[in-house]
Amino acid sequence: MATEDDDKPRKKITHEIGQDLSLLSVEELAERIALMNSEIERLQLAQAKKRASKDAANSFFKT
Repeated sequence: MATEDDDKPRKKITHEIGQDLSLLSVEELAERIALMNSEIERLQLAQAKKRASKDAANSFFKT
């Protein structure tokens, strides 16, 4: 049987850099690690796109 908690939307996982980790469970820490890893990948992709755009502009204006 479904409980009332099953019907509620799950709280979005957030993490603040420097946050106290002592009250988090092992599962919560694993969720935070996965969240941070996906954010790192997103940042690296954005960086690669910006670098490619900058390199293309530099190449265009040097010729």
